[in-house]
Amino acid sequence: MPTRPVAVIIGMMGAGKTRVGKEVAQLMSLPFADADVEIEHEVGMRIPEYFERHGEPAFREVESEVIAGMLHGFGGVFALGGGAPMTPAVQDDLKEYIEDGGKVVYLMADPREAMERAHRGGGRPMLQGDADARWKKLYRQRDPVYYRVANVHVETYGQTPLAAARKMMDMITERTVHVTGATIEDYDVSIGEGAMNHLSEVLGPKPVRIALIHTQPVQRHSDRARTLLRQGGYQVSDIVIPDAEAGKTIEVANGIWQRLGDEGFTRSDAVVGVGGGAATDLAGFVAATWMRGVRYVNCPTSLLAMVDASTGGKTGINTPQGKNLVGSFYTPAGVLADTKTLATLPNDIFIEGLGEVAKSGFIRDPEILHILEDHAAELRAFDGSTFLGSPLEDVVAELIERTVKVKAYHVSSDLKEKGLREFLNYGHTMGHAIEKLEHFRWRHGNAVAVGMVYAAELAHLIGYIDQDLVDYHRSLLASMGLPTSWNGGSFDDVLALMHRDKKARGNELRFVVLDEIGHVVHLDNPPAEAVEEAFRRIQQ
Repeated sequence: MPTRPVAVIIGMMGAGKTRVGKEVAQLMSLPFADADVEIEHEVGMRIPEYFERHGEPAFREVESEVIAGMLHGFGGVFALGGGAPMTPAVQDDLKEYIEDGGKVVYLMADPREAMERAHRGGGRPMLQGDADARWKKLYRQRDPVYYRVANVHVETYGQTPLAAARKMMDMITERTVHVTGATIEDYDVSIGEGAMNHLSEVLGPKPVRIALIHTQPVQRHSDRARTLLRQGGYQVSDIVIPDAEAGKTIEVANGIWQRLGDEGFTRSDAVVGVGGGAATDLAGFVAATWMRGVRYVNCPTSLLAMVDASTGGKTGINTPQGKNLVGSFYTPAGVLADTKTLATLPNDIFIEGLGEVAKSGFIRDPEILHILEDHAAELRAFDGSTFLGSPLEDVVAELIERTVKVKAYHVSSDLKEKGLREFLNYGHTMGHAIEKLEHFRWRHGNAVAVGMVYAAELAHLIGYIDQDLVDYHRSLLASMGLPTSWNGGSFDDVLALMHRDKKARGNELRFVVLDEIGHVVHLDNPPAEAVEEAFRRIQQ
């Protein structure tokens, strides 16, 4: 397998590609290479001298050959000369590099600062004559090309090289899941430290007013979002809602609608949700219903929200009769899963998110289960104060990425939950009933964990799976600190709520069960005695 650069930096002369690139390489303990230096080694003379002797076309040919070689044989941070991305051959090579998972970074410096640095550097053949006029002309030509060629755009206005390097490092280490489908507008889920920095980029230039919906416990993260939004030039309306499921009510939604109306929000404005699953559910519901739909971005701050509630386009509120019975299917413009926010999570809130992670492993991606097995002790002992920069951070980022990919697969094929998407509800029929009977004091991921054990017991009683797989459910979930039993209500109460489940058809129950790991089927109207016996078994 050929070695590829971790990142390729492009940008205008004077943008700081070399300085910032060296800082990034040092932070990541990687080598750094500059295309211009490599070219001078190749031709045996300085670039201005080569320009003068052989002309620009000959230089660009050598430049393309050197870059092509480095893209297949260098494993560090690689900075290109300002004119390199304008060459079609280089553009093709960079496109191939991106398709192979590479990060081409457009380093977007303040033009005035970049011009000044370019002058100080001297010896630039492309700035011969009136340097200011030449730089501006080149900028007008190159900026749209840089923007198109790059898949990472880093603004460094007013930042020190070290600060710019840290920002770039966060962005190039991000994981991205692209969600697409015939019935939805494409969007990206960005996963990694600093993902929230994309907020203005995802919102775009059109919105003027932003409704920032969040809960009080995530004030630190909403403060950061507010700062980023104001730096982006948006007018921000700060809207605090009750925490957890108490915020997902028609009364809370109505209060937000009233405020949006009073403050003159139009269809071109937008909503940003910051917080756990309940907050992002409500933010999406408000966005879907205000003027029949406005742009919105989710910034989940819990593991559960990152892997479940904030992605997929399901929005909703609760009613006295059940959870999420009122809602809509409405996709976000983007989801920014900033892993920095996980550092503020208490241990129990982190662990409940693992319930939804495990679910994705059971229904489609068995590698998730293997990762959970290998790191169960570390995950169970999660400590936010030591999380960032630890080996566990990369493990969690991979789990988030894999789980989101599972959800994206089902959503892209079935946005409105008519068939395939229902498989994402593995463990949810019983889980939602538990949440309701516990008056939402049980967290969603914990309830889903018990719900998966129930579904496994039911599938075993019907003859779909063997006892070993039931036992595996219990042992894996318990190893991470998740519950596997519940004694909080009667079977009659549970049965009544299961009949109200969204998967139910008329008076017939419908469950999602496994017939093997990674393969899910619908179980319609199972025998009543099996439904009750499975319930008895989760009480033990």
